[in-house]
Amino acid sequence: MDAILKGLTEPQTEAVTHLDGPLLILAGPGSGKTRVVTHRIAHMISQGIPASQIAALTFTNKAAEEMRARVENLAPGKAVWMGTFHRFCAQLLRRYASMVGLSENYSIYDTSDSKQAMKRAIEVAKISTSHTSPEQIASTISNAKNRLVTPEMMLSGAKHSGPTMAARVYPVYQQQLLTANAVDFDDLLFHIALLLKENPDLRSELDSRFRYILVDEYQDTNLAQYAIVRALSIDHPNLSVTGDPDQSIYGWRGADINNILDFEKDYPAVKTVRLEQNYRSTPNILRAADQLIRNNRRRKHKELFTHNDEGDPVVLRIYENGYQEADGIADEISDAIQVEGLRPRDFAILYRMNALSRSVEHSMRRRRLAYQIINGLEFYQRKEIKDLLAYLHLINNPKHDVAFQRIVNTPTRAIGAKTVKRLREYADRHHIPMLEAARNVDAVEGLAKRSATAVKKFVEMYERMAIKATATLEDLLRYVVDETKYEAYLLRSVVDQQDSSAVANVDEFITAAVEFDRYHPDDGSLELFLEQAALVADTDAFEDTSDRVTLMTLHAAKGLEFPRVFIIGVEDGLLPHSRSKDTDSGFEEERRLLFVGITRGKERLQLSCCKTRNFRGESRPAISSPFFNELPLGEMKKIESERSLDFFDDDAYDDSYPESWDLPDEDTANDETPTDQGGAGGNGFVKEKKEKPMFDEACQLPEEELKEIVQRKKKAKQPVAGIQTAADLLSSGPVTPLTAYREGTQVRHDEYGDGMIVSVTGRGPKRTATIRFDDGERNFRLAFAQLEVIDG
Repeated sequence: MDAILKGLTEPQTEAVTHLDGPLLILAGPGSGKTRVVTHRIAHMISQGIPASQIAALTFTNKAAEEMRARVENLAPGKAVWMGTFHRFCAQLLRRYASMVGLSENYSIYDTSDSKQAMKRAIEVAKISTSHTSPEQIASTISNAKNRLVTPEMMLSGAKHSGPTMAARVYPVYQQQLLTANAVDFDDLLFHIALLLKENPDLRSELDSRFRYILVDEYQDTNLAQYAIVRALSIDHPNLSVTGDPDQSIYGWRGADINNILDFEKDYPAVKTVRLEQNYRSTPNILRAADQLIRNNRRRKHKELFTHNDEGDPVVLRIYENGYQEADGIADEISDAIQVEGLRPRDFAILYRMNALSRSVEHSMRRRRLAYQIINGLEFYQRKEIKDLLAYLHLINNPKHDVAFQRIVNTPTRAIGAKTVKRLREYADRHHIPMLEAARNVDAVEGLAKRSATAVKKFVEMYERMAIKATATLEDLLRYVVDETKYEAYLLRSVVDQQDSSAVANVDEFITAAVEFDRYHPDDGSLELFLEQAALVADTDAFEDTSDRVTLMTLHAAKGLEFPRVFIIGVEDGLLPHSRSKDTDSGFEEERRLLFVGITRGKERLQLSCCKTRNFRGESRPAISSPFFNELPLGEMKKIESERSLDFFDDDAYDDSYPESWDLPDEDTANDETPTDQGGAGGNGFVKEKKEKPMFDEACQLPEEELKEIVQRKKKAKQPVAGIQTAADLLSSGPVTPLTAYREGTQVRHDEYGDGMIVSVTGRGPKRTATIRFDDGERNFRLAFAQLEVIDG
């Protein structure tokens, strides 16, 4: 008991020691909520509550694994059920599959599988997509499932105006899923929620089995998830939820903030505990976040505070354009690594849209800074892995039509698209799976004898592999790779013979199978492995042990923390996104998104915007986000970077960036592009450079005078003392690295005396410092300036 309660604050202790009855834990960012939840589970077990009666539901496998490890340390050997909502429902559905028309070996369609199934359903329903898209229909059906709307309900709701395209596709899509003995991600929640609603005895049985349910990130639950935990907390209302309305950022995918806002109405006897002390961020960062989020109306009030050191002021920085923004941040990271001894993993660059990462990636590569992009192509989504998974899916579930279509001619075996189409049409007419149609290939009309023979050979090969279904996963996978000659196929199809990454991925997949067998010596099964592979979450891709700078969206950053954080593109139309400004709820969610980004920072934080940004191939004015005005500007460091464009400077423009590197049409198709003049500049910003004459001023000079100035400029650029060779540089003594010159560094100049660097911009030979001397500020190209760094 001492180990469980030691070091807890009074509010944390109050939450941890609560046993029976509903509990609402309002946990601010960085307030130690994971510690509270795990210590509470350990306390419950210490008070005699059986571990088997406790279920902890999370939103990521990563969070579940962290909780599981902590509980194991506090209460060794106690098997508490911990996992994501989807995994919880997937396991319940295995047990009660027959009640919804499925078999227990059902398959879980991932996003790409669901997309293929949706296209087939649209074709069967004879729906024209000239005025819509499969993605829009899929989104409508997904939203319906999250709101527990059945196909029949959707059709009846449209009986007066006529069924919509989605309403006509929905029942066809669901029937095809049942025929394929498959579910999509939404179905996992949808089926269980409806089962609990329509079967009182089953609901009561599960309510008794899971008497204590703990839900993490409750503000992210949708209606289906809400219905599930409510149904399991009627007879034993020991539902404990942890969350923060200020961090509800998934409304676009069905999350309902009202679930947490109305929890005290759902359970009038609830005990509410507020965790307001932040252990992560500096007071400067926390005050910025707190003042911003106070502008939201739909929230639960909290007084956030921290005992951490004050730290550096939050920086608000305005760049000329997105390329300067990317270069400036990359330079700052590079300097901090070289001068301060920080590691790449200490930095995160966050953005509202993935498209904003491209200029940043370019700048990182040019500086040879290692980085990782979260939510990139996951391992299980790579083509070669998807191919092998499809073989395993079809072995486990012969009705899996999407898997059948993927592998029937992979590797190529003379089964063309027309043959596959005839098999699909035959299967649709007879309401049977496509593999069954392949077994009856002689009855399929219109097939050439050669094609029918190829299909028969595929079926024979499949039958040989299916016999191995009960072998260890390693043996089965190796057999599939050998039987299909898959590695030889990869080597034949690779364009660059030096590129062996696909084969390496297959080897890694076999390694994953070996590890699965090792960790599941008794309960390992093919369907369990496939379930785990299907339920890998996007955020599980984050590697906190990798020494790389992290690039990720603000949505993906939730739950993470970094010593130094840069949030880029804080501009009107990007953050808040243009499509969010039509409704108060959308605008407040964008504010919450920025709040989440700000509170990822531990030691330093910079928010940046640009005066211009490229949209669809052209540079357009950008306007700083209206959220800037909601921050405590008086205590922040405001910097306006200004690129000095000299009419006579041959290096005024940097052509190193491809013109195509801008925000793509698909990301900005519905954006409202600002046209206001003036860019993002504002009062109170410190300019990094002194302004130089603009182009139009120079062009108004008389022609003869203009020619004279041009000649004078050209002469000034010529070296006075001749060209220095490498030997000259070496003989002149040690050279101070350019990265040693940074803001705040004390330097000495032979002519101007001692001074301090107030800003540094540019890179390489163009790296320029503004230095404040007793008689004013001066700019120097550091590669050629005679400067001495003064120690101390």
